[in-house]
Amino acid sequence: MTGVLVTARPTRRRRRLFALLAAVALAALALPGAASASTGYPYPFRNPNLSLTTRVDDLLGRLTVAEKVSLLHQYEPAIPRLGLPAFKTGTEALHGIAWSTDINNGGAVVTANGTVFPQAVGLASTWDPTLIKQVGDAVGQEARGFNAENPAVWGLNLWAPVVNLLRDPRWGRNEEGYSEDPYLTGAISTAYGSGIEGDNPNYLQAAPTLKHYLAYNNEANRDTSDSVVPPKILHDYDQQAFEPAIAANAVTGVMASYNLVNGRPNTVDPDLATTERSWTGDTLMNVTDAGAPDNLTGSEGYYATQAEADAAAIKAGVDSFTTDNTDASITVAAVTAALQQGLLTETDLDRAVGDILSVRFRLGDFDPAGRNPYAAITPAVIDDAAHQQLARKAADEQMVLLKNSGGTLPLNASSTKKVAVVGPLENTLYTDWYSGNLPYQVTPLQGITQRLGDNGTVAASEGSDRIALRDTATGKYLTGATGSAGGTLAETGTSAGADQQFDVFDWGSGVDTLRAVANNEYLSLGSGNTVANNATQPNGWYVQQQFKLDQQPDGSYVLEYAGYDTTESWFGPNKYAVVGADGTVSIAAATPAAATHFSKDVVTSGVASAVAAATGASAAVVVVGSMPFINGREAHDRTTTALPASQEALVEAVRKANPNTIVVLENSYPDTINWEQANVPAILHTTHAGQETGDALADVLFGDYDPSGRLTQTWYASDADLPSLTDYDISKSGLTYEYYQGKPLYPFGYGLSYTGFSYHNLRLSSPVADAQGTVRVSVDVTNTGSRAGTDTVQLYAHERQSREQQPQEQLRGFGQVTLAPQQTRTVTISLPVSQLAFWDYTRNKSVVETGTYDLAVGDSATHTPLSAPLAVHGQVIPPRDLTRQTPAENFDDYSGVTLTDTSKASGTSVAATGAGNWISFADTDLASGVRGISAAVADAGPATTVQVRLDDPTSGPLVGTLAIPSTADKYAYTTVTAPLAHATGRHTVYLVFGGAADLADFQLTR
Repeated sequence: MTGVLVTARPTRRRRRLFALLAAVALAALALPGAASASTGYPYPFRNPNLSLTTRVDDLLGRLTVAEKVSLLHQYEPAIPRLGLPAFKTGTEALHGIAWSTDINNGGAVVTANGTVFPQAVGLASTWDPTLIKQVGDAVGQEARGFNAENPAVWGLNLWAPVVNLLRDPRWGRNEEGYSEDPYLTGAISTAYGSGIEGDNPNYLQAAPTLKHYLAYNNEANRDTSDSVVPPKILHDYDQQAFEPAIAANAVTGVMASYNLVNGRPNTVDPDLATTERSWTGDTLMNVTDAGAPDNLTGSEGYYATQAEADAAAIKAGVDSFTTDNTDASITVAAVTAALQQGLLTETDLDRAVGDILSVRFRLGDFDPAGRNPYAAITPAVIDDAAHQQLARKAADEQMVLLKNSGGTLPLNASSTKKVAVVGPLENTLYTDWYSGNLPYQVTPLQGITQRLGDNGTVAASEGSDRIALRDTATGKYLTGATGSAGGTLAETGTSAGADQQFDVFDWGSGVDTLRAVANNEYLSLGSGNTVANNATQPNGWYVQQQFKLDQQPDGSYVLEYAGYDTTESWFGPNKYAVVGADGTVSIAAATPAAATHFSKDVVTSGVASAVAAATGASAAVVVVGSMPFINGREAHDRTTTALPASQEALVEAVRKANPNTIVVLENSYPDTINWEQANVPAILHTTHAGQETGDALADVLFGDYDPSGRLTQTWYASDADLPSLTDYDISKSGLTYEYYQGKPLYPFGYGLSYTGFSYHNLRLSSPVADAQGTVRVSVDVTNTGSRAGTDTVQLYAHERQSREQQPQEQLRGFGQVTLAPQQTRTVTISLPVSQLAFWDYTRNKSVVETGTYDLAVGDSATHTPLSAPLAVHGQVIPPRDLTRQTPAENFDDYSGVTLTDTSKASGTSVAATGAGNWISFADTDLASGVRGISAAVADAGPATTVQVRLDDPTSGPLVGTLAIPSTADKYAYTTVTAPLAHATGRHTVYLVFGGAADLADFQLTR
């Protein structure tokens, strides 16, 4: 055997050596980056010295298909063979760590006891990105602290911030957003997200996720409602709230919203794989909202099977599925079926799993101890002294002084002998759905009392009626259980003693909460539909502490349960309280006639009590506002922007008793407080500002802090100024300061100070700029008063003449300056000319248009005393050329039509709903003439037509008519053609529908 060396049989010792060498060789072959074995890391993905891409690819290559699929659910299991720990997405962190779920306890919600900062809309009211980054950093630190305490509950993927624009003040989740303006929203969200992430170049402190993509601003039917948004508004308004933080790498992904946009559920919006990811070079991890994947086959009926739905979501750019609580098996089964059916490939799977792993690597999930500095953070940071101080500073800065006539404020602590603090929020702090538990609380009464000290006295009243309810049939009184745990109400009282008394708080629309004097707990729906006094505050998803006291024709009252679960089909018909044979109270009657009837004995009048406290006081502070679980919240929009009538009556009575009345409006959104603005000398607005609310309120009332907050929304004067809550075309409906033509109660950007400021000597670094340039806008600001103060200088821009409709003004920058009395300083705001870009729907791209732009500075959207022109050399938008294939959605104007999905995967079409609907294309150059038209159409109903008219939809010349056949399916498009009468010159082209049909695109032919 030529070439073969024959040796003696190896010894046992040599066989063992050969086996060892063979094992090493095999291991080396198994490792793509075999050199890492010599570094002490078991796999290349464990080596923190390798690139992120290398590590992700190595780990992906080691995972089985089943293991990859398992990582797509919110609750990612451990993979012991590779040493991968379990991981979960989603810890709520809107204004502090709020809550998370415990997989080891059936997904039970666990609420944090960390620092509670002001609500998100309050954080934005500071207009202070530097402060907001500090708040974000504190939240990121506390996320690490909680994670160190219990990683099974407290994950490091945080679901915050919310950047949905506050387009309409009636949106139930107004408190969660920042502003109606995309520029301000972008600045605040970038600061908050950057703070959460931390400044380490290699590791994330925590991983923030933007909510909720896209055009989501209504709660009614939010899983099936369709936000119809023309391309210009979609690009220049809604998307611009998301782009800044993503472009700044200040967040690690987005959560898709429940709603549809232009006919397509956002859970399968292709933007998640394209547009959104184009804004950054970083890898993003996108998640669904809770239960949204099931909506695709359930309420939305968009797909027939969950396999189709989940496959479509992954292809659209979703990476992680938040659904079915802690049960991942349903998602695993659906995705596995999708792979088996060829709806997904392993490449699709690798992309989604790779996105998830990328974030986990950046969090240090797979790194050795000691490498990630954030891993050293302990629970000691939670609500530590530094974070408490920051909470107070944030609460100070978010307060907005709305009115201050006659020098009512600030109060002088040394000369103020008596202060009345009255109103339903004077001695309580409420949390909201996205708050943690308050680790401590300083109420307005406590803060003012402490600040006044021994210099004066404080008189207090909640201004609420204290009542007793007596059964008209038996003469006995409802009685609350004593002790902090409370118990079921019972009809045992023979007189209206303390245990039989209840404080009634009116939150508007007839909804009350009743607090038992017996133990200071609120009435709530208990087990077996009993009524118990056992709730510390109104809370929970269904807010089962809501009741109504309905007066009957005979003057008696029935107690109606008004919790949100009465709207659920499973709740049943019973809404009214009945006293049972055993004397206990339950919700057991379907009609008032079948309910127990009570007399309502007023033990103490709330108004009378408040007036008594206010009479003779140096000042009366009336604290009114909202209950965050009742007056608008997730799943429930507001029906009015008015204060509850009882609160307004309280303010009026106190103002009559004491001319030096100060209204503190503590709520989460704009209110129409017209009477207060006209009649009360001072009004101060605060959001529900967390644990330090009372201290911060005292800081501002007594002048220890000069109010510097500014409104982030337009406060309208009336509900009548608002269109339908589901009208998302702000240019048509006239919403937000960009398009509103009326006079607001308070404008965007508004806020007073205890001093005054004047602006002078506005100058531009250059009066001319090109699209790639930057202009520095400088203005001298003088403090004209006798106190130090902080002003927010706001820069607005408006293009004088444009090819497209433009907002009347847009915020393009702002700067804050703190000045001593009579001091002058220069504020300079840099304006990259690229910020003046807008979406040119005639050519499907963003452009900076050649023209003259007025740059104005001031202290609100309606007060910009100085302006200067800027000549911009950009692009001149040419006349329309409809001989190119033109998407129908890129119209200039429309009537009656809506927008819909061209296919389930992509595209937007115009959908006519009836005869006479039209779309128009302005400034169309027909040049030497056109001879025909072709169009892609679908028509699920009877055959119809589309007329082509010039310059007017009804009386303009009719130059042709397209016959639209029935295609039986809205997704079955066909191409139709028609001749056109010879037309030349520049015209507005109208396409006028004869009936319902969908038009994807069209083209004129010569």
